[in-house]
Formats: sequence, C-alpha cells, structure tokens
Amino acid sequence: MRGSVHRHLGKVVAGAAVAAAGTAVMAAVTLPGTAGADEGGGTGAGDRAARQAGQQAGDGAVRPGVVEQAPAEGDRGRGGDPLTDDEIARAERLAAGRQPLSGAEDVEGERGAQRLTVDLADPENTDDADAGADAPRRADVTFYDYKNDTLVTRTVDLDTGKVVRTGVQHGVQPPLSRAENAEAARLLIADPLGAGLRADYKDATGKELTSPDQLLFNGAVYRAVPGARPAVLDRCGEHRCVRLFPKVKNGPWIDARSIVIDLSARKVAELDRR
Repeated sequence: MRGSVHRHLGKVVAGAAVAAAGTAVMAAVTLPGTAGADEGGGTGAGDRAARQAGQQAGDGAVRPGVVEQAPAEGDRGRGGDPLTDDEIARAERLAAGRQPLSGAEDVEGERGAQRLTVDLADPENTDDADAGADAPRRADVTFYDYKNDTLVTRTVDLDTGKVVRTGVQHGVQPPLSRAENAEAARLLIADPLGAGLRADYKDATGKELTSPDQLLFNGAVYRAVPGARPAVLDRCGEHRCVRLFPKVKNGPWIDARSIVIDLSARKVAELDRR
C-alpha cells in the first residue's frame, strides 16, 4: 500500500471520484445586488445610487437580497412530511427499548445492535396513502446485528408508541453509518496493513496518525466476487465489509482502495491485484 499511496499523495486520486460522490460541496451564493459591491465607494457607490433611483422609479428595481429564517420545526409532522428531530429520537427509543434485540452486538462488539437509519415508513395500505395529512405517522428504524450478520427493520407507530412490525434479512448490506466508517478506520490504523496510511498521513502533516478523528473519510460496502483474493474476504456480502476513502483534513486524499476491512470478523485484508 505504501508504494501506491505515496505516489498519489497531494492529488485527488482515481478512487476519490467515488468518495467525492458522498462529500458535501459548498457553493458560494451571491445575493442580488451584492456582486462586485465596493465598500469604499467608487463603482459600488454608483451602483447603490442607481439601485436607489430604480427603486424610486418603481420600474426594474434591483431589490436587496433578503435571507429568511427557516420556519420553526414542530414536534410532529403530518402525513408525508419528513420526520422531525423529535420524531426521529422517539422512533429510536421505541424501536430499541420496547422489544430489546436479545444478544445483538453493535460494530464495536458491545451489547445492542448498531443503529443505521430512521426513515418515514411507506403507507401501510391505500387508505393510509389517501389520508393525506391525517395519515398515520410511522417510522422504519434499521439496525445491523453484528452477532449474526442480520439487518433488522422495526416499524414503529409514532401515534400509539408501539412496534407494529419487525423484519429480519440476511445478506442485505445498506450504506454504512458514520460509526461503522469510524470503526473501520480504527481497525485499519491499528493493523500492520495500515502502515502505508500512517506513513502518508505523517508525510502530509508531520504528525502520527493514531485516531479516526484525524481523518475525513467515506466508506463503501464491499462484496466478494467469484475468484476474488484473498480467501479471507470470501464472506464479504454475508459479512459487513468496507473499503475506505480517507482524506487528510485540509489535505489530500490517500489511496486505500486495495484494503478491505471485514467489520463482522474484525479483520483487515489487502486485495490481490493479480
């Protein structure tokens, strides 16, 4: 890994194109009437005078930009509204607390399944779909149980406070949570195969890499394909496996595409490039 990684240090590597798909992009927004404004007068002052004249004339006036505050979010949405923060927190409590997942483990091996997502549930039937704002509010809460590699989905009724349905699936690998990406990075940093990552981080920053908190990263689920090597990764897909795309904060991407972290087995392996 050291050789291939160091070659790309300081550049956006090919693998970063995948990672960039999940990276937030900040866009500069210019409010009307502010582009090219000059605080000290000159052209900016002339523009302001012209705008004022246009406003007085009432035709073709360039109004100052106005930023409105987002409306206050209520405790509860209606119908197909997105879940509010309060509803998400309540759905999590209901799904995790009323019917505990016996013997489940999270990504760190601790008691309790790993929570992944909380989403507004689809209407139960046609009548619910037609009810509009009066439709029942239900949420799907998904967990991954690392004890037996199962995806658990619990549907909770936010009106009654009851778990109305529980579904269990094997071999289903939804997108990774932030906690799972962080644990994958922690395992890689501590593993001998993370030597290249650690060395490139030190080259870029002059500091030792000891924690996932020192990096930005995206992760993608890895599934084994027929003939893939090494054999230790054969169960990826049944197991929850990750390929990381790490980035130095305020620095370059580091090419770690050849490394796969099996979170279920807590093992790190390098793909055979032959």
